[in-house]
Amino acid sequence: MTHQQDNPNHEDNKDPDRSAAPDHENGKDADIVHLDAARAERQPQKPADRSEPNAEGSPAKADGPVLEGAVVRVDQSGPTAADWRTALEAKARSRQPIVPLWLRSRTEAVETVKWIGLHYLHVAGYQVCRVPLYGGRLTARAPRGFLRLVGGVIKWTFDLEGEPVRLAAVQKADPEAYLKLSRQRDSRVRLRTLISIAALVTLLIAGLIVTDQTNPVQWMALAAAIATLGILGKPADRPLINRAVVSSTVEKLTSDIVIRSLTVLGIAGINQAIAKNPKDAIRFVAPITRDGPGWRADIDLPYGVTVADVMDKRDRMASALRRPLGCIWPEGDSTIHEGRLILWVGDKDLSKTVVKSPLLKASSHDVFKGIPFGCDPRGRAIVIPVVEQNILIGSQPGQGKTASVRVLASGAALDPSAELWIHELKGTGDLDPHEQNCHRYVSGIEDEAIGYAADSLTLLRKEVMRRAAALKALPADLCPDKKVTRQIADKRSLGLHPLVAIFDECQNLFAHAEYGDKAGEDAEFIIKLGRALGVILVLATQRPDKDSLPTGISANVTIRFCLRVAGQLENDMILGTSAYKNGIRATVFQPKMDAGIGYLLGATPMPKVVRTAYLDTPATQRIADRARALRASTGALSGHALGETPEQHAPTFDLLADILAVVPPSEAKVWNEAIVDRLAELRPDIYGPWARLEGGAKTAQLTTALKPHAIKTMQVWGTSESGGKGANRIGVARDDITTAITHRDRGRRSSAAS
Repeated sequence: MTHQQDNPNHEDNKDPDRSAAPDHENGKDADIVHLDAARAERQPQKPADRSEPNAEGSPAKADGPVLEGAVVRVDQSGPTAADWRTALEAKARSRQPIVPLWLRSRTEAVETVKWIGLHYLHVAGYQVCRVPLYGGRLTARAPRGFLRLVGGVIKWTFDLEGEPVRLAAVQKADPEAYLKLSRQRDSRVRLRTLISIAALVTLLIAGLIVTDQTNPVQWMALAAAIATLGILGKPADRPLINRAVVSSTVEKLTSDIVIRSLTVLGIAGINQAIAKNPKDAIRFVAPITRDGPGWRADIDLPYGVTVADVMDKRDRMASALRRPLGCIWPEGDSTIHEGRLILWVGDKDLSKTVVKSPLLKASSHDVFKGIPFGCDPRGRAIVIPVVEQNILIGSQPGQGKTASVRVLASGAALDPSAELWIHELKGTGDLDPHEQNCHRYVSGIEDEAIGYAADSLTLLRKEVMRRAAALKALPADLCPDKKVTRQIADKRSLGLHPLVAIFDECQNLFAHAEYGDKAGEDAEFIIKLGRALGVILVLATQRPDKDSLPTGISANVTIRFCLRVAGQLENDMILGTSAYKNGIRATVFQPKMDAGIGYLLGATPMPKVVRTAYLDTPATQRIADRARALRASTGALSGHALGETPEQHAPTFDLLADILAVVPPSEAKVWNEAIVDRLAELRPDIYGPWARLEGGAKTAQLTTALKPHAIKTMQVWGTSESGGKGANRIGVARDDITTAITHRDRGRRSSAAS
């Protein structure tokens, strides 16, 4: 078509009438359009009021048609139709459950039904016990009720309630109105008099009938009459029946109250958003509902405001909500986004809640199912997994740290398959009830007790290495995942049962001038490798710093429980780096008042505030006695529990130095099995068990022992010391041992200098 427009000699250009007519011969209806004009019409024109003025000062007339409308930026997309499937998928993520959550859990359902039953049983018992009181009140109020009844009947019969209206007609001198009202009164009085007389006769007949009946019927009729008259005689300000349950004074949580509490926090992002858009600045993603013994609100905070900003001002929120600080528990849900706030407002202060441990009535327990530890602010039970975990507990003195350790020790003691080692390095005897169940036990702060605890770590390190070889030797059908299970733990002959070693006030061990460095290395080794081998360390400290709690230990524990601490440094030493920055702050707990309340990480998908169950000394003693009887009946008592003499201080040794002692400088690389044989000759009491291992277990034993020192094994070509053909086997380079010793000694000197 463009070519035809450019050619002036084209046939269509010569005949305009023909160009405008439809082409019936070709069977097509079409119009010929001039392209230049069409293009000009599509060109955006400037509005008339924005055109350049001409020489005369008046706006210049636009050459083409003027287009009106808003200017649309090309980098802003216009409205698009939403994909209905995407919208449904988004709604599906926030669907409310058909069956309430408390009905999905057998435990919660039983607890709820039990609570309802006990509540109404209490109400019924309370009221039944007060029936005589209520009878006395009714009897005392019956005369007043009788007078009220007689007065009411007289007033109704003689239409006395209309007397003021009739008197008003007299005062206004309106005889017509008065006569009309008088006639109405006369008709009412005649009818009501007949009704009253009939009622009175009926009552007299009923009285005569009751008089002829037996005593029970007479007493019942008298009671009904007194009850009726007593109810009529009730004072307006004094109810007849006392309330069995005093109504709660807790204010119902509403969206207005939540917004008010967030506004007073002084967070700039919230206040600015509310000032710009009061309705949508704070969005409630779900209705505010009851959640356990409190209210729950799911909130999206304004853009740029995080949950940590709110948690840092929890005391101000408590003031705005007019609730005790122990009732206000904001938390985040980072699985959605950092601005999703879950505000839970309890009916009762968590600091005044006493949590009863189920271990008090348990005849036994299985540590593979975790140990019941306490409850969260909503009253939900919290269980700490123990197997394949290591636990670190920290707080200031007097905040419930040792009480938390008691709960874990009691749970482990009630499992006869678990071997219990307790080291209470404060010397107050807080864990003495469980001494009768321990394979190793010490309580004291003197050097002998610290040395005993250091020996325990040395023995545990040896136990970890033994277990590694024993676990590797198990057949795949019995141990497919190469970790300790209940099935393996029950086979006592394998020696792979859970071993729970508790070190309370461990800072006294790790900061000790003589035993501290070696104990720290052993503990780090055990934490890194013993987790899958059934060796569990529980460390509790009241001074979390780099000297009393080596960073290699604090960085590798899997479960952390932090009660009240003084500042950010101590908080992050227990809960991990950046915990304080992320709003997980154990500094918010009040000294003494919040004893037993702390932040728990690693045991649940999200960090939780937990109040530990309280076990005092008598309760702990009862659990320990029950555990002793259980262990005695299953033959699980050993070591200290049987009165055996404790192991002497384990001889200290340096593996790296011993390897250099048996590998001369002339041997650059040596097989692992050759080194183990030489070490066994050097120290039979320590390395002898290694040399007695068969096959690749001997090589693997040394490989495992060298891992904490960052020494890697390699393929080494050599021949057996007894002769034979050469072969490639796993070995180490002597220079790697020397380098490792140099780095280690340099680090120790730096630590001592600091």
